[in-house]
Amino acid sequence: MQGIAFKKLLPALVMAGVVLVLMWVATWLLSRGIRRLAQALRGHDQDRWHDVEAAAGRLNHLLRRVVQVLALLIAGVVILQGMGVRGVPRLTGEEVVKWLLGPGFRIAVIAVGALGLTRAIHFFAEGLQDRLIGVGTSLDVTERRKRVQTLARLLALTSDVLIMGIGVLMILRQVDVDITPILTGAGIIGLAVGFGAQNLVRDVISGFFLILENQVRVGDVASINGKSGLVEAIRLRTIVLRALDGTVHVIPNGAITELSNMTKDFSFAVVDVGVAYKEDVDRVMAVLRELGASLRQDPAWTPAILDALEVLGLDRFGDSAVIIKIRMKTMPSQQWAVARELRRRIKRVFDEQGIEIPFPHLSLYAGEASKPFRMEGTGKMENR
Repeated sequence: MQGIAFKKLLPALVMAGVVLVLMWVATWLLSRGIRRLAQALRGHDQDRWHDVEAAAGRLNHLLRRVVQVLALLIAGVVILQGMGVRGVPRLTGEEVVKWLLGPGFRIAVIAVGALGLTRAIHFFAEGLQDRLIGVGTSLDVTERRKRVQTLARLLALTSDVLIMGIGVLMILRQVDVDITPILTGAGIIGLAVGFGAQNLVRDVISGFFLILENQVRVGDVASINGKSGLVEAIRLRTIVLRALDGTVHVIPNGAITELSNMTKDFSFAVVDVGVAYKEDVDRVMAVLRELGASLRQDPAWTPAILDALEVLGLDRFGDSAVIIKIRMKTMPSQQWAVARELRRRIKRVFDEQGIEIPFPHLSLYAGEASKPFRMEGTGKMENR
């Protein structure tokens, strides 16, 4: 009986062995093909070789695991079938080979194609960033980098969702799963979302135009609906601001009613300088121009300053001082640092030049002295 049972099991063992050998051959061919593809890409872009090598390693690891799992499942089914276990689908060697060369091969191609396409889009987006940023002045490069990085993140996220979704539907189709109810259900859900989640749709549409119109980028400092901070992330639904004290503000794109970008293209450091009424305003303005020139020539501040100091003139008469307004064009996000340095230098130079920076005080003027007035009396007093 044991001999008969072994004779019945032997074909199944042989078939399982063939499946495992085919698995080894398939993984070897896949690894070899991926290495050759990586070496071909290396010749086109030496600078990004490490990224290519890492992506090839991840792809190779994933494909090997997929092939191994499929092969082990098939081998297990064949062995259980040979042992006569009930409930196991009857698979012949011809059917296994036919499935592997048909749906199995197509599933592998779809999975490899989807993964490869997503990685290629990521690789293309990263390479495109360097080409779009290009060369130029530091201001141009900074502004282009902000916009390109924002668009690259959006492109990578959108492509991953679309490609993986389509890939899953195609694989389900290969295993004879009717995807028509899935698509119909998705359409019904989409219709329900359209009616029940109008705020979500509004946020997504607003986020799309926010990015398309380049109103604000990651790295900008902006004020949105009265909340100010550094833009840390721009998503299709929300925008994230981090305030100076570390507070994180998450604002739905559809709720944005007022947006002020304080670091678009360039910035201005604006300072109001108050001096005493007795000072010569023209002399003070000359001192300020000299101070601005010395600041711009300072190597520590030259990269942050784009133009010479502008003395806009006498802006207004205050209660105890005349106010002279000055400004200096700076790199984005550098206006606050430059303004603080300007104030520090103004205080030091004014002390050296003897120019008074008054503090608030009040002068009282009584006008002309009143003349004395004469008082007359009757000279009588009544006794009571």
